[in-house]
Order: sequence, then structure tokens, then C-alpha cells
Amino acid sequence: MKTCALVAFFALVSSPDSARGVSLPNVSENTESCSLPDDLIKEIQSYKTTVNRIINSVVNGSFSGEVWNELANFTDKFGSRIVGSENLENSIDFMLERSKKFNLDKVHTEPVTVPHWIRGDESATLLLPRVKKLNMLGLGGSVATPLPEGITAQVIVVEDFDELNARAAEVKGKIVVFAEKWVSYGVTVQYRSKAASVAAKLGAVATLVRSVAPFSLNTPHTGWQSYASDVNRIPTACITIEDAKMLLRMDRRGERIVINLKMSAKLLDPKVSRNTVVEVTGHTRPDLYVLVSGHLDSWDVGNGAMDDGGGAFISWYTPVLLKKLGLTPRRTVRAVMWTGEEPGLIGAFAFQKAHPNDNEIVLAMESDEGTFNPTGISMRGTNKATCMVQEILKLLEPINASKLTLSDDVGSDIMVWSNSKVPLAALSNDNERYFWYHHTDADTMEAEDPDVLDRCLAVWAAVSYVVADLSVRLPVG
Repeated sequence: MKTCALVAFFALVSSPDSARGVSLPNVSENTESCSLPDDLIKEIQSYKTTVNRIINSVVNGSFSGEVWNELANFTDKFGSRIVGSENLENSIDFMLERSKKFNLDKVHTEPVTVPHWIRGDESATLLLPRVKKLNMLGLGGSVATPLPEGITAQVIVVEDFDELNARAAEVKGKIVVFAEKWVSYGVTVQYRSKAASVAAKLGAVATLVRSVAPFSLNTPHTGWQSYASDVNRIPTACITIEDAKMLLRMDRRGERIVINLKMSAKLLDPKVSRNTVVEVTGHTRPDLYVLVSGHLDSWDVGNGAMDDGGGAFISWYTPVLLKKLGLTPRRTVRAVMWTGEEPGLIGAFAFQKAHPNDNEIVLAMESDEGTFNPTGISMRGTNKATCMVQEILKLLEPINASKLTLSDDVGSDIMVWSNSKVPLAALSNDNERYFWYHHTDADTMEAEDPDVLDRCLAVWAAVSYVVADLSVRLPVG
């Protein structure tokens, strides 16, 4: 989901995916001068045979299609996996037992306390100027409407917060519809995150927000939202782009708009979930590790195949593949399938707290921006570290995945290390259609291509192995 517009890091905590999927003004290809020692360049290039073996084994060989098959079996079996649900915990149990069958060096889980929000039954119906069902999805953490009658109220439609403030006198007692324009995910997601609190301060009784996406087939997109501590909590949901535009047109014509909104959402007591950790332990420095990761939790719509099944599974299958190929690096390759990413990077924060020695992390890698056609790596690190990875990526030219992009803001879960000196890296891929599927019922295996997922795995396994096995570690800083 990302190349990322740099959003304040603490905004990520309340809206964890707020930085994902949009172009950074401070992203660039690695045009910095690289002057690695000749012996280091020679050492990196000596891995060509090993990297070709990794590529061939997953692209053309006996492991071709395996990671897609594993993901398909998983998503078909469990479907959506929202935090707090029994289904998520059952899926973690499944991955734990599945991992043990591959003779990995370490397999375990680590506890994480997560919120437990249930959507319940919900509906939105346009009553005036005509009757129409509005496709909608309640936003994570939203309160319910009064039941069974719901909220029936006149509607005001605005395109941004400035217009809302300009029409503040009209807001009291109304449902506010935000028909904001798509700019980028990092910019536009503020309406999903803040709309309820901003409108509630002016007396609104509920908010409906245009889905945060550039394209729609009448599909609403859900996501987490957060209430300000000093306002009345009002129900909030997303509606489709099509319906938001229709309501905006009606409003601009001066038509009286009335909507009935029913939501039975509940925020229950927190639950204990788990991060899932598997690894191939390094033969020389087992205490140092390359982290490959993706999140196993998803929203309660779709199957979470793209967000973030693909990223979680190429990370999980990386140590599996290395083990199958008999490749044990100097340092450990550790895969973590995070829990609690969607409500706020909760699993990653818990992992960081449980493993406070950042010096043990050689490189933190995350795939949570889609697993479409891979083009290379997006990275934050020192000049020497990025130059070393750029040299490693040359080994991936056979699958056209050799591009290094520099970024100050890489990943979502691994952003918990943004204030440390740990080098960070994310999978770069042709993910222009990522937000077509994002947080919708359309997030299914149809978004994943087996051949493309194989190439993503090849990038992940090759980069993590070479970084873990080099005679010198990536510099920090």
C-alpha cells in the first residue's frame, strides 16, 4: 500500500494506514553517489548464483505458485480477520501449526492486547428527495445509532473542512456528508479519521464520508477512525464515491436531503491477540536479524488477501523457502506476521517493547503496500546502507526488480522504528490499483496473481538472505 506521503508519525498511530499508498514529496530514486569498496561490491556480486537459485526455484521451479496456494488456502479457510475476533485467533493458530511442519528453527507467538470492535447490522437509506439504498460501511471504533429506529435527519454536504466551518450555522441536528476530493491517501484520509469529531463540535448527529479511494464500482471502503477526547461521539461511516457525488449534486441544487442511518456497532473489552514469529537462525550471529514482515489481521470485509495477506505470506514463506533450499545465513532471518496493524500498529509497538535492543535489527523490511508486480525496494538508511542494497538489487535484474527508491517514510508497522537508527525497507511494486480494493469486499484472491506473488517472494527472500549473510552488516544511522 505505500510509497508514502509523510504524515506525522503520531497521526499514524490513530490512523495507521494514513501514510500508505501515496507519492512522497521527498521520495527519489537513489541518485546519491555510491563509492563502495571494490571488495564489498565483489562480495555482493558473488551471490549471483545463489540469488539466481532463489529466483529460479520460485519463478520456474518446484516452489512456483506455492506461496499463492498457501495464501489461497488460508483466505478460503478463514476469510476476514478483524482484531478481537475468534477468527483471527484461529487463523494465527493455523499459521503456527503450519509453520511447525516446515522444520523452521524457531516458531512461536507473542501476546498483544488489541481492541475489540464489532460492526453489527448497519444500513443507510436516502429518503428525500427520493428513496435509495446507500452502500455503506461503518468506520472502525464508531459508536452505534439509537436502535431500532436509527437516526433520521436532514443532510448537509460539504467538500472539505473549510466549507464545513463556513456553513457551521447549518450543521446542528444534521447528518454531515463529506464529499471530499481524492488528492492522495495521506492527504484525503484525514476526512475518514477526523470527520466525526470535527462535525460533532458543530452539533452534527452523524457523519458519512466519501470512501478514501480514487476509483469505485459502488464499493464503500472502511477503515479506522478516532474520536477527539473533548467531543460527543457520533456515528460515522463511509459511503461510495458515486453516492457522495450524487448527494453533493443534490445539495448544490438546493434540494432537501434526508437520510436514515442505522448502526449497531459495539466496542467491547480488549482481547489478547498474538504476533506470529518464525525464523531461520543465523549460524554465526544468531542474535542479529533481518526482519521481514506483514500483518495478518485484516478488516471484516473481503478476505484480506491483498491487505495484507500477500505481504504477510511472502514474509512468512521467506524463511520457509530458505530452509527448503538449505540456505542458512550468518545472521538470522526472522519473519513476523503482525497482529493489530489496522487499529494502530499495535502488534509492532508490542514487539518493539518486548525486543527493545534496536541494535539487533540489521534491516527491518515490510510489505504492506500490495504485492503487485515488484520493481525493487523503497528504503531509509545511511548512504552506505542504501548503496549496499542498491548493489544487491542488481542481482534481481533478471526479474526487473532492481530499482531502489529513497524515502524518509517507509512502511507502516516498521514505522515504530522511525526514530531509531534501524535501516527500513519496503517492497516497491506497481500498485496503482491498490486503493481500488483497499478495505472493501473486493479484497479477495482475485487481487493476487500467482506469478507476480512468486516474483515478490523472490525479491523478499533474495534481499533478506544476502543482507543477513554478508560479512559486514548494513551500517545504522
